Amino acid sequence: MACITLTTDFGTGDWFVGTMKGVVLNLAPRTTVVDLTHDVAPGDIRAGAFALAASHAFFPRGTIHLAVVDPGVGSRRQAIAVRTSNYFFVGPDNGVLSWSLAKEKIKAIHALENQNFFLPQVSSTFHGRDVFAPVAARLSRGLPIHKLGPRLTDFVRLEWPQPRRSRRHIEGEILYIDRFGNAITNVSSDILNGLDGEPAILLKGRRLRISAFYQAVPPGRPVGVIGSSGFLEIAVNGGSAAKVLGLRVRMAVEVRCA
Repeated sequence: MACITLTTDFGTGDWFVGTMKGVVLNLAPRTTVVDLTHDVAPGDIRAGAFALAASHAFFPRGTIHLAVVDPGVGSRRQAIAVRTSNYFFVGPDNGVLSWSLAKEKIKAIHALENQNFFLPQVSSTFHGRDVFAPVAARLSRGLPIHKLGPRLTDFVRLEWPQPRRSRRHIEGEILYIDRFGNAITNVSSDILNGLDGEPAILLKGRRLRISAFYQAVPPGRPVGVIGSSGFLEIAVNGGSAAKVLGLRVRMAVEVRCA
């Protein structure tokens, strides 16, 4: 049984997500559809890319990952499908797939141009329903990817913000803020473990300890934790670090050893 995941910025207050699922189930009724998230901030391609990259590898081989964070819908931006050694990825070619694809061995990239595999009427504002959902459904039923359109040699890549590091110091940034207000940075556990000494986070005149879990500090106090995504998070025990500390995406974060 095939599986399709959905990552969008559509929210759940409107009919958009449900309609996409209806298209999939009409074309591939035995397919399992899994919601990764629909709460990506509107048009936030980096957030969508991070959410997909943090989760796609936990699914069975052959899963089709459909991501629609598409502020350029209806424009000249390309729509693509990518086959890797483990998965398929479908979405706009605006970088939303790129951080996941960076972790995969790519086998084929094809533009979505064969309208035989779209819905008969394609809206200029809802390619999630009319283009991407029917393509993903047909891939789940075994459609060869080369039938979707011409082969491509590359795709749009979002720049990954590499942290700068020395033996006892790291300069990074906040990549993503989750619904709990935890600020996820681009400092991976591997980079952190490579430091020579006991590291702490320096942020807005504070020195935050890095601990194994959120409740290692008293309620209301900030702490650094290696989160489930494998990256250093800034959190507040029982609260929102984003609100308490005034954090935002792309804000600089410094880690220094004592």
